Parts: sequence; structure tokens; C-alpha cells
Amino acid sequence: MKFIGFYWGVGGVLLLLSFAIFRLTPMALELVGLPLSAWHYLALCFSIVLMAYSEGYKGFHLAFAPRVVMRAHYLAQNPRTSHVLLAPIFCMGFIHATRRRRLVSLSLSLMILGFIMTARLLPQPWRGILDAGVVTGLSLGNLSILYFLAMLKNNPKAINVATEVPEPG
Repeated sequence: MKFIGFYWGVGGVLLLLSFAIFRLTPMALELVGLPLSAWHYLALCFSIVLMAYSEGYKGFHLAFAPRVVMRAHYLAQNPRTSHVLLAPIFCMGFIHATRRRRLVSLSLSLMILGFIMTARLLPQPWRGILDAGVVTGLSLGNLSILYFLAMLKNNPKAINVATEVPEPG
């Protein structure tokens, strides 16, 4: 059960991010066939660089990815049937987490959902420009999770992030 929870947790998060990348990539690729001005290219570069830094590096690499991996590691060491079954949402901090972690996870998810709903209203090429940045950030997020998985295998103590599970008792 240890390995199932670990791999289902990390794998489920990777699949969720990959599904979002798969869904957004066609919108970004539509840019190839559109006539773009210099402003559009400038906005595209800005979107990709901004999302690579803010979403990919600051959001995923520094916070989300190491926490997902460490929560999966915690789950492997402390398996419970309900947590193993719900391992992806366990690893994302929606269940068996401190109150603060659950609130942060829920708030970020609602904010992202709001951005998604707003982005759907944008016409091309602006939606494609935004989606290109998001695909970049999500792809870096997946790579960050894989990086921390390799790091966990080589030296688990090198990942210095709290699992934010509730104190026993």
C-alpha cells in the first residue's frame, strides 16, 4: 500500500497537469496560423517569460512540486486506506493537511478556476498568447515534480519543505 499511495499520488498530480497541458496546447498552437503584429509577439514573449518565472519557478518549483513529493513520501511512510485512495488530492494538500494548507490549496484552486473562466472569454490571438504562457508554466511544473522525485531518491533530506500534515493527537 505504501508504493501505491506514493505513485498514485505523484502520478495523479502529473496526469492532472499533463491533461491541462494537453487541453491548452492546441489553443497556443493556433497562433502559428494567425497573422501576428509586433505587439502580439511582444505579448507572447512576455507571457511565456512571466509564466515560466511566476508559475513554473516560483509556484511550482519552489512550493508546489517539493510539497507534492514530500507529502507522497509521508503517505508512503504513513499509509491509510482513505489517503491512498485519494492520494492525488492528499498530495495537493486538500485532505489531511493543516487548516492553513487546506485554505491555501482551496484558495489557489478557486483563483485558478477564475482565471480559466476569464481566459475562455478572450479572443484569439490573446487566448493563445496566454495559453502559451500557461503551458510553459505547467510543463515546468511537471519537470519540477520529476526533479524532486529524483532528488528524493538520491537524498530525501535535501528537500526542505514542510508536509503540513496535522499534528497527531
